[in-house]
Formats: sequence, structure tokens, C-alpha cells
Amino acid sequence: MDRPTPPDVPRRAAALLAAAVTVTALCAGDTLARSYPFGPRTRSVNDLGNQYVPFHAHLWDLLHGRADGGLLVNWQSGYGTSFLPDLGTYLGSPFAPLVALFPRDRIDLAVYAVTLLKTASAAAAMAWLLLALRPGRWWAAALLGSSYALCGWSVADASYNPMWLDGLIALPLLCLAGEWALDGRRRVLGVLTVALAWTANFYTAYMATLGAALVLLLRLLLARPPRRQALAAAGRATLTTVLGVGLAAPLVTVVYLGTRHAYPGRVRRFAPVPTEDVAARLLPATYGFGSPALYVGVTALLLALALPFHRAVPVPVRTGWTTLVLAVALSLQWGPTHLLWHAFATPQGSSYRQAFVLCGLLVLAAWHALAYGLPDRRALGAATALLALITAVAARSSLVRVWTWPVLLLAVAGSLGGLLLLARPGRRARLAGLAVVLLLGAQCGEAAATSAVAARLRLGHLDDYAPWGGRQERQAAAVAGADGWPRYRTDPGREQTVGNDPMLVGGQGAAYYSSLTPDVLSRTLTALGGGWTSRGRSVQSLDNAVTDVIFSVGARVHSPPDPHRTRLPEDGGPVTVTRQDVPPLVTVRAAPDTRAFGPSPYRNQELLLGSRVYTVPRVTVHDDGGRPVRSGRVGTGTAVSAPTLTARCPAGTRVHLWAPHFSGTARLTGAGSTVPFRYVFPRNRAAMAPLGRAPATGRVRVELTPDRPGRVPAGAVGCLDTARLRTAAARLTATGATEVTVTDGTVRARLPAGSKGVAVLAVPRIAGWRCAAGDGPERPAAGFHGLTAVPLDAHSTRLTCTFHPPGLRLGATAGAASLTALVLLTVLTAVRRRRVRAPATTTSPRERVTTALRPRPGGDPPC
Repeated sequence: MDRPTPPDVPRRAAALLAAAVTVTALCAGDTLARSYPFGPRTRSVNDLGNQYVPFHAHLWDLLHGRADGGLLVNWQSGYGTSFLPDLGTYLGSPFAPLVALFPRDRIDLAVYAVTLLKTASAAAAMAWLLLALRPGRWWAAALLGSSYALCGWSVADASYNPMWLDGLIALPLLCLAGEWALDGRRRVLGVLTVALAWTANFYTAYMATLGAALVLLLRLLLARPPRRQALAAAGRATLTTVLGVGLAAPLVTVVYLGTRHAYPGRVRRFAPVPTEDVAARLLPATYGFGSPALYVGVTALLLALALPFHRAVPVPVRTGWTTLVLAVALSLQWGPTHLLWHAFATPQGSSYRQAFVLCGLLVLAAWHALAYGLPDRRALGAATALLALITAVAARSSLVRVWTWPVLLLAVAGSLGGLLLLARPGRRARLAGLAVVLLLGAQCGEAAATSAVAARLRLGHLDDYAPWGGRQERQAAAVAGADGWPRYRTDPGREQTVGNDPMLVGGQGAAYYSSLTPDVLSRTLTALGGGWTSRGRSVQSLDNAVTDVIFSVGARVHSPPDPHRTRLPEDGGPVTVTRQDVPPLVTVRAAPDTRAFGPSPYRNQELLLGSRVYTVPRVTVHDDGGRPVRSGRVGTGTAVSAPTLTARCPAGTRVHLWAPHFSGTARLTGAGSTVPFRYVFPRNRAAMAPLGRAPATGRVRVELTPDRPGRVPAGAVGCLDTARLRTAAARLTATGATEVTVTDGTVRARLPAGSKGVAVLAVPRIAGWRCAAGDGPERPAAGFHGLTAVPLDAHSTRLTCTFHPPGLRLGATAGAASLTALVLLTVLTAVRRRRVRAPATTTSPRERVTTALRPRPGGDPPC
């Protein structure tokens, strides 16, 4: 007699096939799009190039012992920022450390490989879940598992936000944890699954948890167990979730409080997209940045549409799953539920980040339509009619393009052909094999086409960045050759390649882009004349000698404009390094100026420096005809399309222009070089920039070439006396720390005897710094115009500042409590089972709860 096949064998086969189909389709799509690494087009668009690749590069450096800083403080970005919140947001995935296996100069390939692995894991997890929910053909589970992993949300949105892919994996895993809660078994594994999901990326894990809770609730409603058993199952699921989130609390609380201290960015109001756009995103080969990417493949969609008409499926199952899919679909378009899905904060980017949950529910509905037996011709006909209706509505949308139709027709032909061949009575093995090939081929082909379309259209919609190449090699070499940390900082330069250049090419600069950019950092650098993008969350380096003295930047790298962004020739000039003598990281202000920052960045810089070094002359704006313009408004669409600025500066001083609301170029007459300014409301703010030296006559004339309407402020020009700056720097050096040591989250400094007033660390005063002077107690650090400060008593010659990430202590306490509770529950359960030996005929919780979900006697066999 043949031994029965263990249930895990088909699940493993389904998981492996789903992963293989997923990787094949993704690589084929990138090949069609000629996208990296299969073609010359970059895939580093938007946050992928600006955030995720640099953060993984920093993780590579940490794992290889080459980073400045550690888990607590990232000393390379933003003049010193908290790293644990970024770790929890961008690098919490267990897949992230795999980048260490790749060479450093192949970091883009490493991130791509991690992206493939995450997507394949999501396919495998969903295939495993489907067979756990209800028996069926393993290849069918693999087909639908890959449909889920290759959904529109995955290939269009999450492919360049790889941290979101952890949520794609989390949804089926959390549903499995719900099944274990129904069973009353595998409590430890369930808790660890929840903890892993919330640690990997708590943002999408929150959405996945809501989705898994809805699935569990439906399972209980369909099973209709006695109230006591239902409450017990719900209690087990709730306890599993609470303990799992508690174990993840050390990272979750740090990230949460990091968002509380982050620069707020822009608040958006939710506006639902038109119905035709929602319908369009159900079809293959469509793309739209602000619409829900609900594509799951034609086969899965047809099966989900056939479920309400499938007579072999029990009516409660048909009604329940159809209602759940429709309810979640409607919740995407309603303001209150939109806020609920996004943790009560409308995203600044795409407003449909929860769309992967609906994609998962569509696949689960499709599985129930297939696992009870193939839909008959009547059900398939009704599904085809609904698909035709969806297509007719979608045809009115601009998101449907010419290439959508051939892909859709081929996918429909392959899907219907495969399903009809399988449904033929007395089908032969050869026909069944052909049907499977048709279904898998249709799924793989349409997913590859959808991925290729998204990859191509993203390049036209979003900013893009070149992968690691010669420019980054030269920048990294220049930084390494000039590095002197912690004696002084080396800034990789104002001419950035991406928003997180310090993490990508090295150094310790001001540039920093994160969802957790500290509010104090953004506001301080803005007050000093700095520029930013992403509505203040991507602060940029400031090419200014005064701020270099303030922040101890002793070396600054200057690179030619990035040819990938500017479309200029590759040979735009050499990478150079300028140096200047700067004070140490810790300085002493005997009589600190406590006046608040004002509107002029030149005067604000002097407040931090403690010396007057600027002349801020009166500026006159002239129009095209040489007439004065009082409003300061310039740019295309106004009467002042080619304005000039005039002012008088002391001869030989360095002329700076501060015009945060000006976009275009500026050139100091006689200086020769043209300096770009970039302002786009509300996304970009232009940074202060040096233009050249004032002539011997002192008459300064600045020629502006606007490219959009803007405004020039009254105090736009500042004339820097470099001799005074050198004197101020020398004085701060003489009274500053004689020795500074920096470790991960600790700064120690030795001060001259008799130091009094305030010791100032050239580090933003982000929440978490605690300092002690001499043998005194450790107290929260004071602030000095946005920097970290410590009052001195003229007796202390030692200073110690330690960083404690906000929320870490609370999270550690919650984590310890959850771990303790889990251990106690596990021990008590083991003791109870040893004392009470249940009879062999005792029905398991799984059998009691899920009896109503079993197929009816005499019903159709599973597919």
C-alpha cells in the first residue's frame, strides 16, 4: 500500500515553483525594459537611488567595519544623526545583511538581488498559505502565489521601495500565524513570525496585520464555532499579535519616536482616484503613480470574478470572500478607512500603499474558486463578462495605453484556454500538461510585460540616478584621501550625486535624506542658508566657508555636475578637494550670544560663529531695461525675465548669493562661472552659494537667468571677509578642545583649564543626547542655536556626551516583558499538557473550528 504524501511535500514544491516563476518574470521584465542589470537604463529612481541604495551601502560598511559610527549614531550624515530609527525603517529586513556578500562597488546589484529574493519569498509564502487554507493542486498554488508576488503594487511601487516588500512577505505569514492560532498550536512560532514582520518593516507590517485580522475574522464567521471556542481562537490570535509586536518594540518604539522628532514635511488631503483608473490598474501593462496598483494577473482575476458564480463552492464561502474583497476595495477609496490603513497619516507619496492587501485577498478568493473544483463554463462565462465590463470602464482611463491591449488579449487567451482545457471531462495528462504550460506562460508573460512597462514609465515620471560608476569611484577616492575624522570632517560636496552622498561615497557631511530627518537639523541648516528637496526632508550640503568652520569641515570635495542628471558630457572636469583650518568638533564659547535666529542667514551664521565676518549690503534688483524693481519678483511670466542685482562689497571679499525662492542661474559679472539655483514650491529650496570675489571697485553686479517665477530677498548678497573668518577660526581653535574622541554614540573631549561658558558640539541637538562635564551627573544636553551644548563651570576639563535613542529604553522594557510572558506561557502550557493527558480521540482545536470549511460530501474534488 502506498504511503500518503506528507502535506509539506506539495507545499514545498509549490513554494519553489512560485519563487522560480516570480524570479523568471522579474528578470524577463527588466530585460524587456533594458533595465539594470540587463541593460543600460538605470533602475535607481526616486527613493531607490536616493535612500535605499545608500542606506544599504552604509550597512555594508557597518558589517565590514568601515563606517563612521555604529548602530546608535550615523556620523556620516546630517553632521551626526540617530541611526536606529533608519535601521528599523530601511534595514530591518533579515534579507538586508545579504548585501555584505557582494563587492562594495556592486551595491546596486546587491540591492537588486535582495529585491528579487524578497519578491520570490512572498510568492513562496503565499503558495504555502494557500495549501494550508485548503488542499488543492500544488502547481495551482504556485501559479497564484506568483500572481500575488508579481502584483501591480509589487512591480510598480515596491520594486523601487524594497523595504515595502517585507510587507508583501508578511501578509501570508501573518495569515499562517492566524491559522496556527485557530489550531491552538505553534504559539512560539506565531509570535516570532509577528515579531519578524514588525521588525522588518513595521509600516507595511501594520497594514498586513489588518489584512490578516480580516482573513481570520472571515474564517471564524464561516466556521461558526461555539462562542467560547471562537473567543478562545480570537484571544489566541490577539495574544500572538501583542506578544510579537512587543518583541519588536525595541525597534518599533525607536522608529515611532523618530517620526515624532522628524521634520514634518507636507500634509496632504486624501482624494480618491476615478473609478476608471481603479479599473485600469486591474489590467496588465498599465501604470499610474497615484492610483492603486491592483493587477494580480488575468488568471487570478478571472478566478476571483468566477467565485460568486461557482456552484461547487458553498454559498457562505462564496458570499464571505466576495464581500471581504469588495469591502476592502471600497475602503481604499473612503477617507476614514484610508487613514486607518495608513496609521492615520496620509502618505506624502502614493496614497495607496495598502493595495497589496487587496491583491492578496483577490488571490485568496481565486484559490477558493479553484480549490473546490474548477469553475464550470457558466461561472467562467460570467467571470469573462465581468472582465469585459471592467475593461470597458478602464478604456476611458488615460492609464490604459496602446500596448495594454495585445498583452491583455494574449493573457486572456492563455488563461481561458488553460482553464477550459483543465475543465474538459476525462482530460488526458497531455492536455492537462498543456493547460498548465498555458497558465504559467500567460502569468509569466503578462507579469514580465507589466514590470517592463512600469520600469520604463517610472523613468519619465520620477527622478533617476546612475548606478555606481566612475563618478562615485572618483568621489570616494577623493574623500578617502582627505579624510581626517574625528579631527575634522570631510564633506563629499555640494555637487551631490544622490541625496545621501556621505553614506554612498564616504565622508561626514550635511547631506541627509530620510523619512526621519530631524526637525532640528532641517530648520538649523535652513536658517544658515542651506537648501533642501523633498519638502525639507532631504537636506543638502552647504558650500560655505563659515558653516565649514562652525561644523569643523576641514576638507570639502568639489565634483563636476553629474552627467546623468544634467545630460552634460562625462568629462566635466576633475574632482578636487579644498582644505581650510577649522576648530575641533568641540569648541568653547565664553560669552555665548543667546539671541534667536533672524531672517538673515548671514547674521545667523555669525551668531553660531561668535564673530562678525559678513558685510550685508543693500541690494537693488533691476529689470531688463535697467529700472529698479521693488518687489524682488523675477522669472518667466513676469516683466523681469533677465534681472540683475547690484550692491557694494568691500574689495576682495567673497560674494555670496542667498535666494532660496529663485530658480535658474546666477553669475557674478567678471567672475566667469555660472552657479545653478533650484527652487520649486513646495518641494525644493535653493541653497546659498558663493559667486566669486568682489572687484577692486567694490561694485558688484550679479546677472540672473531665471527658469521659472521666483523672488530675490532684500538681504540676498553677503560679502565674506575671509581674513576675519580665519581670525575667528583661530580663536575657536585656541579655546576649543585639545583632544576629541568619538565612538558609536559617545563623544569625549578634553578642554583647556579654566574653560567657562558653554561647550558646543558641532552636532545637531537631536533628542537623545545626554552630557556630563567633569565628574558631574549626566543630564540632557542643552542647545545652542540648534547645536548640542553643555554649560561649563570653569573647573571641569573633561566632557562626555552619550547618545540614548529616544524610545529604546521603553522598547527594551516592552520587549523583555513580552519575552518573559512568552516563556511563562510556553512553560505553563507544557506543564498542563504533561499533567492532563487528553484521550486519543479528542478533537483538536483546528478540527473543531474549521469543520464548516471542509468540502461537502459528494462535492467536486479539489483542483
